[in-house]
Amino acid sequence: MSDLFFYGTLRYPALLSRVLGRDADGMDMVEAHLEGHAVHAVRGEDFPMIRSAPGERASGLLVRGLSEEDIARLVFYEGGFDFDLDPCPVKTKDGMVSFARVFFPDPDLWQPAGPWSLETWTREWGASTLIAADEVMSYFGRIDPSEVLRSFPAIRKRACSRLAAAERPAADWDTERDVVDIGHRRLALSFFGFEEMDLRHRQHDGSMGPVLRRSALMTAQAAVVLPYDPGRDSVLLVEQFRPPVYMAGDPNPWVWEPVAGLVDPGESPEEAARREAREEAHLDLGRLERAGGCYSSTGSSTEYVHLFVGIADLDHTVSGVGAEGEGEDIRSAILSFDELMSRVDTHQVNDLPLLSLALWLARHRARLRNGV
Repeated sequence: MSDLFFYGTLRYPALLSRVLGRDADGMDMVEAHLEGHAVHAVRGEDFPMIRSAPGERASGLLVRGLSEEDIARLVFYEGGFDFDLDPCPVKTKDGMVSFARVFFPDPDLWQPAGPWSLETWTREWGASTLIAADEVMSYFGRIDPSEVLRSFPAIRKRACSRLAAAERPAADWDTERDVVDIGHRRLALSFFGFEEMDLRHRQHDGSMGPVLRRSALMTAQAAVVLPYDPGRDSVLLVEQFRPPVYMAGDPNPWVWEPVAGLVDPGESPEEAARREAREEAHLDLGRLERAGGCYSSTGSSTEYVHLFVGIADLDHTVSGVGAEGEGEDIRSAILSFDELMSRVDTHQVNDLPLLSLALWLARHRARLRNGV
């Protein structure tokens, strides 16, 4: 049995329960502190770090009697972040001193920022972190923690997307009554997730249907924006290589599209649209016109796209740009509205969001050109 001292997000009992795979309420836990250390926010991140700080104390939670499997699960959850699990003397509120193991990061791994608050973190990130932890821990014993770390940014985006999906208004069906989840499996983890489920759902005659086995590509919500210049009556498109189109055997894997990208955690779809326009086309957009939101392929993918037309001054194009570290190689082109619609009419548009936005623009173009 081992005792551990937690100073960060694992002080949140619901998260500790998800990581350990059992209810934290029955564990031997007590508030404690570690002398000579301080907890700080990590610059550019939402989680904290601990560092040596003579004269200060790091508050946290001492958890006693953890099993070998508990430790293995904790190391898996934290292990991809290059932590060392070192023993330290910690003091409880009643003055008792115990030796407990603590996850210490590499001193050069992150830069400290201001103070970190568990209460603030729980309010802002607790719900999405629980969803992300479910996905991470489903791979315990199956893959190396480094693989989880590589995919963790995408896992967080998927978790935030799931929260956003749950907030959309319900219609006539009640999923708790009308859908039965018989078995849910996570099959693969990469930039996307791949999951499979056995389920039954209520049919239109009121009866429950047979057991179905269905799979889905799990991804995040995306922002898609078509830059439009009402004065010049022109749009800007970007072209990039799309591996899935190539994998399908299509001889045209370089695809002309609107500006697009996944919505980052803590970011609104509108903010994502503006960020992607700067990254992919070096454009600062003016007013954003919401053109709708929808699932891109309801039979195979969880991707939900937020569609926008962005008012812009289209006087230049760019080539060879993209987000750093994402392997993007993008060029842009400016087309007149008539040329865009000619491509639509001659079936040269093979990107569904572009087709949707072109048709939306055709309906609203006169209003936008009149400045309304």
